[in-house]
Amino acid sequence: MVRKELINLLEHNIILFSKLSDRINRAQIDFGPYSRTQVQLLIRLYLSGRTRLKDLATREFVPASNLCAAFRKMEGDGIVLRAVDENDRRNTWYSVTDKGAKLATQFINMFHNVMATLFKDIDKADEDKLIESFKTMNAILVKMGNKNA
Repeated sequence: MVRKELINLLEHNIILFSKLSDRINRAQIDFGPYSRTQVQLLIRLYLSGRTRLKDLATREFVPASNLCAAFRKMEGDGIVLRAVDENDRRNTWYSVTDKGAKLATQFINMFHNVMATLFKDIDKADEDKLIESFKTMNAILVKMGNKNA
């Protein structure tokens, strides 16, 4: 059984990350004609690569119909490409176009700038500790993901 201390620390860190996420979401980022949800979907699609709609819906915990609505404008603007699977017409694939990749990169850079501002006053020793801790945590989570896949 997992130790109680681990669970308590994980729960506490989830709450802290949620507060940090709230601060990031309150940052005044100009998404142009796109909603925050559309930008988040564009970035996730850009980072994950060509994906079936039903897989993306499962991963995002939203109905596929909601994703279709969110992607409709992006598809019309030429930043997302929708393709019906020729072998199985029940499957629809989504990918980011070159124009969409450029836009996703711009949004990612905006996000990085907000993060840099949030952490601008952290001292070097604390930054080094966080980096080492995140590297360790990422390695463990990847190992867990591979074992549970």
